[in-house]
This record gives sequence, C-alpha cells and structure tokens, in this order.
Amino acid sequence: MIFNLTHITTYNYNAPVSYCHNIATLRPRESKGQQLLDYNIEVSPEPSEISERKDFFGNYITRFSIQTEHTVLKVTTRSTIMRDYTQFHESFYSPACQSITINDALLALQGTDPEIMEAKQFLLESIFIRQTDKAIKEYAEISFMGGRSVFEAAYELMQRIYTDFDFDPEFSTTSTPIEEVMREKKGVCQDFAQIAIACIRSIGLPARYISGYIETIPPPGKEKLVGADASHAWLAIFIPGFGWVDFDPTNNMIPKNQHIVVGWGRDYYDVPPLKGVVYGSGKSKLDVSVDIKAAV
Repeated sequence: MIFNLTHITTYNYNAPVSYCHNIATLRPRESKGQQLLDYNIEVSPEPSEISERKDFFGNYITRFSIQTEHTVLKVTTRSTIMRDYTQFHESFYSPACQSITINDALLALQGTDPEIMEAKQFLLESIFIRQTDKAIKEYAEISFMGGRSVFEAAYELMQRIYTDFDFDPEFSTTSTPIEEVMREKKGVCQDFAQIAIACIRSIGLPARYISGYIETIPPPGKEKLVGADASHAWLAIFIPGFGWVDFDPTNNMIPKNQHIVVGWGRDYYDVPPLKGVVYGSGKSKLDVSVDIKAAV
C-alpha cells in the first residue's frame, strides 16, 4: 500500500519568541517492509539555518534555528510511503521464530557477532526506562518463563497490557515515570510501549521503542476526518537467530501496513517528533494534526 502523510505541528506563543533551536524526528525511515518515496519539510518562519543528518540509531533528524521574532512556529512535513509489512506476518508464526525459547535467546545473547552486539544496546537502561521497579519485573515474569517461546511470551505480554491497562490521554505526559503508569495501570501508547520494553529488558532480552503513525479507520458509514490520524508508538523485541518482531500493545496486534515507522531508539527520549530550546517569556499552546491517506 502507498500512503500520503501530512503532519502539521503548530506552536502558538502568547508573547514573542526571539530565538529557537529545534530538532525534528519526522522523516520516515527506510525499514523492513517500508520504503520512503518522497518527503519534504516546511518551517515557518523561514529558518536561518537548517540541516539534516542521521543519528546514532539511523533515524533522520532535522536541525533548524529561527533567529527572527515570532509568535507562531509551524512545521509541516509531507511524506509518501510504500508499506508491504504483511508479507512478514507468516514468518512470525514459523518454527524459525516460534521455536526459539527464552533460555535459547539468553544464551545466544552472550555471543559477540555484529547482529547480537547491535541488539544488546537495547538491553541497557535508558532515560525513561530504569530497572528499579520490582513490580515491572514481577509483571514480566508471569509471561516470560525460561522454556517458553520468546514470541509466545511477548505476544501474551502484549495482550495482558492491552487488557490490564486503560487508555487515558488525560493521565500522563511524556515525562510521567513508568513506575507511576505501572501502579495506576493507565496511560497512552507511549506509556504502554515503554512498560512492555521495561518488562522485556528486566528478563534480559533486548527491546526497542518505535515512533511512527497509525492510520485510523472510521466507523462504518462515517467519513474519515481530516487530521484525525495520530502519532503512535509501539515496540520490537529481538529474537536471536530470527530478528526483530514488532508488537503494538495499545491495539493488541502485530503491526500491519497501517503502522508507519518514523524512527526507533531506546525509549521516547531518543525519537520525539520535535524538541528544542526557545528564548521567550511567555507560554505556548501546541496543536498537532496528522492525516494519512491511502493513494488511489
């Protein structure tokens, strides 16, 4: 499938901003089952400096500075993406994937070949995911038992998070500790992905955070609203000898074509859509609009 995606981020300031420097992680990356066909970014006011490079994880990041006084910052990205991820679903249910047990995986992770070494960086603590909460490890151990298939354990963990946690966009912010999310059993997609990652890492297996988008499907007979799609987050677990497998605990599913990958890292801190420094004395209001349309 081919999708046309528009992402608009607008900051309205109640007092003039004299200078800002920003980093955007908005350009979808090339990944398994995904090809970026076209992309452009527009920033208003026009930046005095703008550049693009890849970060440590291979994500595209855009740096830009605005040195003129302004009360509105608007960043618009337009992307055309081809997705063919469903071709991988059959392989997830094959013996090559499902026969690898947790004990097998932990033993294999003692190796030093390049694929193993690359994956092991996603075992480490990160800014938002610290291994300090016993409740998270105890929650993980219900699904992750040594002789069990890694895939089956991760699939069950996804289902349990979907069942046990409530989606509540009013509860958390990007800085809400995962320990609080675990205790209250509610949050949003970012929180559920990070809870799952914390569980998996507590067992000793690598897991990474994936930032992207998901196409929303309107109810039967209803028209799709412009801008009603959303930024989204899910996770992937590394199964030695097979590779990375994605899981979406917010929707209780293995991602399909409707999941579009922007980037990945250790947690949300590595791949926020937009972050920066602003010189001004006022407050700001953030508006985000995402629109995904399947190409005809």
